[in-house]
Amino acid sequence: MAETLILLCHPDYPSSRANRALADAARTVPEVEVVHLDALYPDGRIDAGPEVARLIAARRLVLQFPVQWYSTPPLLKSWQDLVLTRMFYVNAEDEGARIAGRPVMVAATAGNRPEAYSESGVNLFPLSDLLRPLQATAHRCALEWQEPFLNFGARSASNTALEAAGQAYAERLRALAGG
Repeated sequence: MAETLILLCHPDYPSSRANRALADAARTVPEVEVVHLDALYPDGRIDAGPEVARLIAARRLVLQFPVQWYSTPPLLKSWQDLVLTRMFYVNAEDEGARIAGRPVMVAATAGNRPEAYSESGVNLFPLSDLLRPLQATAHRCALEWQEPFLNFGARSASNTALEAAGQAYAERLRALAGG
């Protein structure tokens, strides 16, 4: 198992340019494993046992996804409900306690520009504020919340911008591993 586990969730990954660029860059970082949940569970039926084992084996967790209606994609929410409920409510001492204190980072892409995520923007709030439920979940699970990696303008980004975002993501992952 890899030291850094990236759980990638994107319901239309074949057409994604931004999440693909990030995932491709992440795969160049040593000790990183990218698990595409949608490819692993195309029917939406998540197998909790292997997911718990994957989390326990990893030293760091990254949740990578496109923001959809101010939240995670449905499969990632289902993963949270099934896996985290099992680990932190049903088997807290045997499973959840084993990953307490490990860092967790969100890597989120958004289709709109950064200005759209402000008090005067169409989305009213900064994207980091909209991710607060994930931060609260990390806190409840005793995971060490890391500053999210946010990539804006995903739908309209040039190839050069996507390559730069991928490089920045890879650097963040290296820094996360180093520190």
